Amino acid sequence: MSAVKNIHPAKVETYLFFDGRCEEAIEFYQRTLGAEVIMMMRFKDSPEPPQPGMCPPGSDNKIMHASFRISETTVMASDGRCTAKPSFQGFSLSITMPNEAEADRVFAALANGGQVQMPLTKTFFSPRFGMATDRFGVSWMVIVAV
Repeated sequence: MSAVKNIHPAKVETYLFFDGRCEEAIEFYQRTLGAEVIMMMRFKDSPEPPQPGMCPPGSDNKIMHASFRISETTVMASDGRCTAKPSFQGFSLSITMPNEAEADRVFAALANGGQVQMPLTKTFFSPRFGMATDRFGVSWMVIVAV
């Protein structure tokens, strides 16, 4: 197998589609994770109107594109097609906390209204590790760095 040579360095970033709950999700991440909104644009503020059928009527105030930062990580988000059926499958966001108390706080906040997949506990690789899906359906792994 040969290596692919990149002419330009690639950058992979997370883009989440909340299908109508984007603003609510961002506000939740601001409260629970200290997220800082970098940019937010509503469909009504777009220089070009959405293509016909892209969004249901009444979606003008929904989020076309947003960018927010959690610590050093930038996450992008949108309401997408505003179908009210977000589907996050096959991945988790991993958040590393500096200590057990912060891990406990963040895990409890993320799990509140969501579902715990693995309770936050001591493991062979960390003093605290757990997995939960938040109220928006986003899967999170919370870990304390050792």
